[in-house]
Amino acid sequence: MTSKMTGNLIKVFVYGTLKRGEPNHYWLTNSENGFSRFLCEARTVQKFPLVIGTRYNIPFLLNKPGLGHNICGEVYEVDSKMFSNLDVLEDYPNYYDREIQQVKSKDNESIDCWLYLIKEFPENLLSKCHLESYHNTEAQPYCERSERLSEVKASDDMNY
Repeated sequence: MTSKMTGNLIKVFVYGTLKRGEPNHYWLTNSENGFSRFLCEARTVQKFPLVIGTRYNIPFLLNKPGLGHNICGEVYEVDSKMFSNLDVLEDYPNYYDREIQQVKSKDNESIDCWLYLIKEFPENLLSKCHLESYHNTEAQPYCERSERLSEVKASDDMNY
């Protein structure tokens, strides 16, 4: 099993808008946010429900282990500055929480990574379609945070 840290770098598993080709990937490539390096594609060892929630089409990984699928995503090594900026993007710890979970690379390497998930959520989110992999689509486009109504709190957001 690989440690979550390599020197001063932290491994993070991303499964939604931070993946390559997705709307928030620029957070990981903007050097002003800190350092990041793509390591590999991977899947969670534990199954989780990944759903599209809210009227803003935000991918949520719900903390309901054993339900859903082994989630496809990407592993990055990031420095502490990037990790802090990812916490800002994910509104940790107010909205998302994070924990270390094991993922497996395509080469079957086990890697311990931080991943963001939602621990407290309305039960009705579990009735939404459980995805294996998130992709932003024209039919269901992700709405950037800057485009959302500023008066709507993220926690109120999940009821839509």
